[in-house]
Amino acid sequence: MSMIKIENLTFSYPGSYDNVFEDLSLTLDTDWRLGLVGRNGRGKTTLLRLLLGEHEYSGKITSSVRFEYFPRPVPDGSLPTLEVLRRACLEAEDWELERELSLLGLEAQTLERPFATLSNGERTRALLAALFLGDDRFPLIDEPTNHLDINGRERVAAYLRRKRGFILVSHDRRFLDGCVDHILSINRSDTQVQGGSFSSFMENFERRQESEAIQNERLKADISRLRQSAKRAEGWSYKLEKTKTAAADSGYVSHKAAKMMKRSKSIQARQEKAAEEKSALLKNLEYAPDLKLSALSHHADVLVSYCGVSPCYGGRAVCAPVSFEVRRGERVALDGGNGSGKSSLLRLLLDGAAERRGEVRTASGLVISHVPQDASFLSGGMREFAAEQDIDESLFKAILIKTGFARTQFEKDMSELSFGQKKKVLLAASLCQSAHLYVWDEPLNFIDLYSRMQIERLILEFEPTMLFVEHDRAFRDAAATRVVRV
Repeated sequence: MSMIKIENLTFSYPGSYDNVFEDLSLTLDTDWRLGLVGRNGRGKTTLLRLLLGEHEYSGKITSSVRFEYFPRPVPDGSLPTLEVLRRACLEAEDWELERELSLLGLEAQTLERPFATLSNGERTRALLAALFLGDDRFPLIDEPTNHLDINGRERVAAYLRRKRGFILVSHDRRFLDGCVDHILSINRSDTQVQGGSFSSFMENFERRQESEAIQNERLKADISRLRQSAKRAEGWSYKLEKTKTAAADSGYVSHKAAKMMKRSKSIQARQEKAAEEKSALLKNLEYAPDLKLSALSHHADVLVSYCGVSPCYGGRAVCAPVSFEVRRGERVALDGGNGSGKSSLLRLLLDGAAERRGEVRTASGLVISHVPQDASFLSGGMREFAAEQDIDESLFKAILIKTGFARTQFEKDMSELSFGQKKKVLLAASLCQSAHLYVWDEPLNFIDLYSRMQIERLILEFEPTMLFVEHDRAFRDAAATRVVRV
C-alpha cells in the first residue's frame, strides 16, 4: 500500500482565465478502486493528465507508483493483437495475456487477428488485458465503457472488481457500482472522497443537498425579515432626528436616534452574516433543470416497419434478418453485442439507398431527428451550426446552458470542446427539432451522470416516439418501452 498525495494543486490551461483546479489537496490510497465522477468539463481527464505529468502546474504531486493512462494509442493496427499487447506490456508472458483475455470474455484466437480488425469493444478489452500486468503501474482508466455493449460492460466490471489499485472515470451508474469501492467527486466548488459504491455516494450527496436546500429556504426567510427590520429601524431613526425642535430636547432625541441607528446596524450585520451562511450553502448543488421537447404527432399508428432487414456491406449481411415495428408513442431500444449491426439498422432509416436485404417502410411525411454515435466531426462556431441545422439559436443555447454549458464555451470552436460537450451539442440540436421520430445512436457516450438523469426525466415526461441504441442499462431500462434483440 502507498499513497498518492496532491498538495495545493492549482492549474489552468494556457490562455484561460479560469482555474480548472485551485489549491486542491487530496490523499488517495493506491489500493483503492476509485471511481472519478463529475460534470463534463470539470477536469476529470485533466486530473489524470496532471498525474501523468503532461501539464505544468503549481503545487505538488507525489507518488511511489508509475501512472499509465488508458486507453493507450496503437500506432500500427495492422500488427497481430498479440504483438500490440506485447508492446503495451513488455513484462507480460503470453500465457498471462491469454489468461486475462479469457477473464474478459475474449478467445485466445483474438491474439492472432490484426488489431485493426477487432471491434471497438474487443479493442477495449484487449488493451485492458495488458494494463494490469505491468509492475508498479497504476492504471488511470478514462471512460472505458463508451464502446462496450451491455454484456461487455458487465464483463469488464467483474474483471475490474478482481483488481485493486486504479482510478476509473465513468458515467455509467451500474458499471461504477459493479467495480469501485471509493468515489472521488469533482463538484462545483470542491472535491469529495467517500468510501463505498456510487449509489451510496449519490444517496449521501442528495441527502446533503436536500438538507442544504431546506436550510437555504430558512436563511432566505431570515434575510428577508432582517432587511425589513433594518429598513424600519432606519426609518424610525430618521423620523426621530426630524423631531428635534430645540436645544433642550436635541440631546435626548439624538440619543434615541443613535440607539435606533445602532439597532439598524446590528440587524444589518446579522443580515450580512446570514447572507454569508447562505452563500456557503448549495455550493455543490448539481441543479439540472428540466428540459422540454416539442414532438410532432403523426396520424399513422405504425411509423416504421422493418421486414426481414439485414444491412449489407459488399454484399455481405451484417446481422440475421430483423423484423419489428415502431408504433406511435413507443420507445424501442435495439440490443445486441458490439458489431451486431444496431447502428447500421438505424442508418437505414436515413439513407434509403444503403445496401440491405429486406424492406424498411416509413409512414408518409415522417419527420426524423437523428443523433449520430460519433460527434468528432463537429467544428466551427455554434451560431453557424445552429443555422446549418435550421434550429433556433437562442433555444439551442438555452438547452446547452441547462445541461451544464457555461456561456463562455459558446465562443469556442466546437473542435475544442470535450467529447461529452460535443455529444451535448448534438442532443441539444435534436431537442430543438420537432419530429415524429427521434433516432438516437448511443446518445449518452461521454455524457455526465447528471445530464443522463436529466435526459431520462425528459423522455419519461414528454414520451416521444423513439428508436435508439444505448448501453447504459439504467437509462435503457427506464426509457425503453420495448427492447428488440439484434
